[in-house]
Amino acid sequence: MIWPLFVMLAVGCVGLLLWGRRLDVGSGVRTTAVRRLAEAGHSSLRPPHPGQVRGRERELAELERLLERPQGRLAVLCATGGMGKTTVAAQLAAQAEQVGCAVFWIRWRGTTQLAQQLTQVAVACGLGDDELQAARAGQANLPDVIWRQLAQARRWLVVVDNADEPEAIGPDGERIADYRGWIRPDGGGLLLITSRDAGAQTWGACAHIVPLAPLTPAPAGQVLLDAAPQAGSVAEAEELADRLGGLPLALRAAGAYLATPTSRYRTLRAYQQALAAEMPDLLGAEHPHARDPDTARRVVRHTWELSLDQLARDGIPLARPLLRLLALLASAPIPLTLITPGLLATVTGQPVTTVMLEAAFASLHRYGLLDTPTPNSATPGAPGDDTIAQVALHPLIREISALALATDTADLTSWYQAIAEHLSVNVDEIGQIGRPGWPTAALLAPHLVYLHGPAITQPFVSSRHVLQVLGRVLREAGAHALQLVVAQRALQADMRALGPDHPDTLTSRNGVATALYLLGEHREAERLYRRNLEDRARVLGSDHPDTLTSRNGVATALYLLGEYREAEELHRQTLQDRIRVLGPDHPETLRSRNNLANTMHELGEYREAEQLHRQTLQDRIRVLGPDHPDTLRSRNNLATALWVVRMYREAEDLHRQNLQDRIRVLGPDHPDTLTSRNGIAMALHFLGEYQDAEQLHRQNLQDRIRVLGPDHPDTLITRYNLASALFRRGEYREAEDLHRQNLDDFTRVLGADHPHTLDSRRGLERIVAASRTSSPRRLRRPPRPHRRTPPTP
Repeated sequence: MIWPLFVMLAVGCVGLLLWGRRLDVGSGVRTTAVRRLAEAGHSSLRPPHPGQVRGRERELAELERLLERPQGRLAVLCATGGMGKTTVAAQLAAQAEQVGCAVFWIRWRGTTQLAQQLTQVAVACGLGDDELQAARAGQANLPDVIWRQLAQARRWLVVVDNADEPEAIGPDGERIADYRGWIRPDGGGLLLITSRDAGAQTWGACAHIVPLAPLTPAPAGQVLLDAAPQAGSVAEAEELADRLGGLPLALRAAGAYLATPTSRYRTLRAYQQALAAEMPDLLGAEHPHARDPDTARRVVRHTWELSLDQLARDGIPLARPLLRLLALLASAPIPLTLITPGLLATVTGQPVTTVMLEAAFASLHRYGLLDTPTPNSATPGAPGDDTIAQVALHPLIREISALALATDTADLTSWYQAIAEHLSVNVDEIGQIGRPGWPTAALLAPHLVYLHGPAITQPFVSSRHVLQVLGRVLREAGAHALQLVVAQRALQADMRALGPDHPDTLTSRNGVATALYLLGEHREAERLYRRNLEDRARVLGSDHPDTLTSRNGVATALYLLGEYREAEELHRQTLQDRIRVLGPDHPETLRSRNNLANTMHELGEYREAEQLHRQTLQDRIRVLGPDHPDTLRSRNNLATALWVVRMYREAEDLHRQNLQDRIRVLGPDHPDTLTSRNGIAMALHFLGEYQDAEQLHRQNLQDRIRVLGPDHPDTLITRYNLASALFRRGEYREAEDLHRQNLDDFTRVLGADHPHTLDSRRGLERIVAASRTSSPRRLRRPPRPHRRTPPTP
């Protein structure tokens, strides 16, 4: 009895399998190939030829997975104009046809045409005349009839291209997100929509949104070479592609220009050089038929105007002037605190409320015309805060929008003046709130170009004050790269308005030298400090406080250049003069005493250095308070001095206390905070806890690369210290590799004769020697970590 039952079950399974395959083909519903529709007069449903697609492998793979298994989802390929949505969709259509899918291409022209073409698709997928006639007679809902049929059919792809007006898709009164109209996720195949609208609320919960970003340099450069293979090298193509922001429409326009025999510029390099002066002609030219949407989509100057026109029709008229205003600012993230209703009202001459402004921002973002960048991602050392709202424009959108504004507006003086006034107000507010204002200060720094210029009537004294305040805030924040930008702008303004010998000009030059010093450019800083010392002594006298500041700057730069004896002489002289001129408790006097102690430490006068640091720490606590950054520096320096006299546990305790206080006062990424973490790691090293020291050095190396950059001397010192800890743990190969890398970098950055370079060379020699002995741990002098403590200029 068992065997007959087994045979019956096997036959039943085979039968069910065959029936399932029949259902997969379409449950008896026959789909018609697109070429048959074309023969029947439906050529409008054929997809366009995709052409060459570069750099979209990830997006295409994602869409292919959806095509294979839609699982009740529709796909939305979204991006701003010019990003290549249609090209990607056409490539997917070609791939779908190759695997046997029926493909239908609908160009959005309005609800009536969409209804007609979706009906043709449903008929091609087996919709009977009786059901269609019943729907046309009002006996059934036509969208329901169509999508019921599409749910029964299998292996099809329907593309609705350029659906940039979702509100108009309808039918009237139906939101797309409700899935009761023409757009639904119910099919047995995949519905793909291309649109500039990337709003998740627009397309609903069942929409799988696939955004397109600008192309990266390699595929973007290849797009140029596809069009003009003889125009230049791969490197030149990638450089031009980067200048064009990786925007496919601009890349194709440039490639077509280069490939035209009568073009003035026939090479990639010549075209890029011409962009600086001829952007309006090359990519910003008016097109005589720009009112035609299909033409406007293919012209860089006009493609984004389509989105602005649509937003104006949707009741967001402020989108266009807001985009124009943002385009006047620098090519850098913009804090939203700068763009206020009052600012937009000033330039437009219209009343603007907060609600109206927020709606304009949201609409521009939804249409891909502006982005919301990740905080603290652009500039090393810039303080970041996830709560600081900011926006950024694609470089080409910014340039073309600025061109459009210049064309539409005869006089932009009021626009520039309004921006300058709002910048000044923002900086003044930041200068009063301390650390909470640091992230916004970093965002404002690149836009200070609008504080000066022929169109600005703001008093020079006022704009100079703004630069001074912002420079001070950025220095406190540890954002030294941005501090240098602001200091250089202040120096340029002072040179132009006051002349080279004015005391304010000399102060600005000192600010540039200090920023260079903090960035690790010690030789250039020393040169500027010396020049300023000579000029201040001549203009102000040798005992003027500013002259003493310049002398302190020369000494601090010499210290970091390894010229300790000359630095010690200058620091002693400056300390004596500051005591005489400013008094023993003046903060600058305490600074000189701190710097002298650091120098004595490097000269081997450890006891004197320790005593000076203890005295300076007590005085700074009394004069400045326990949380002042200078007080925390003194505590750090005292802890460092204790290493040499073998008071390792006390040094570790001081560094741990300092790390907690610096995190609280300055934040976890401030350069001074990283110095405290380095100090803890070194104390652990001297205590023999090499594994813990190694872990801290690894973390600090990553953070210093991110905050200071890979070539900053502090970064190289951390790598040296990591190599020393690895050696102690017996990781000789990695330690040797790090020392070799560090020796090359120290030689390049600081010079072959700098003490740090010599230490790296000795460290490498000891590790090489260790690899040749059977007992490397018994080396008489294994590599030791650096004890460098930076003075304060």
